[in-house]
Amino acid sequence: MKKFIGIAVALVALSLISFKPYFNIDDVAMAIRSGNANQLSAYLDNRVDITLPDKSDTYSKTQAEMIIRDFFINNGVENFQVKHKGENAGSEFCIGILKTRNGDYHTLVFMKLKGDRQLLEEIRFQPAP
Repeated sequence: MKKFIGIAVALVALSLISFKPYFNIDDVAMAIRSGNANQLSAYLDNRVDITLPDKSDTYSKTQAEMIIRDFFINNGVENFQVKHKGENAGSEFCIGILKTRNGDYHTLVFMKLKGDRQLLEEIRFQPAP
C-alpha cells in the first residue's frame, strides 16, 4: 500500500510540474497583434531593452509595460504580421511588421530562456520605409 501511495504522489507531482507556464514567441506575437500591453507584460523579463523611433534604453518590467502601452495607444495598433521566426540555444526571436494607423513598423522581438520560461528581453519598433 505504501508503494502505491508513493507512486501516486510522484505521478501527481510530475503532472503539476508539467503545467508550469512556458511562454513562446507565438504568445507574444498575439499580444502585440491585439495591441494589449497588459497581456504582453506577462512575458516581460525584469529588464527589457526597448527601441522606439524617438528613444532607446533598458527599462524595468513596470516601466517597459508603460512605455509599450503608450506606444500602442499613440499609434493605434491594427495588426502584427510575423515575417520570420526562429530559435537558437534556448532563445527565440521573430521579425514582423506592426501595422498602426500612423504607419508600419519593422518589429524585432527577442526572448531568452530563463529557468523554465521564455521571457521577452528585447523589442524594437522601427519605422518601415
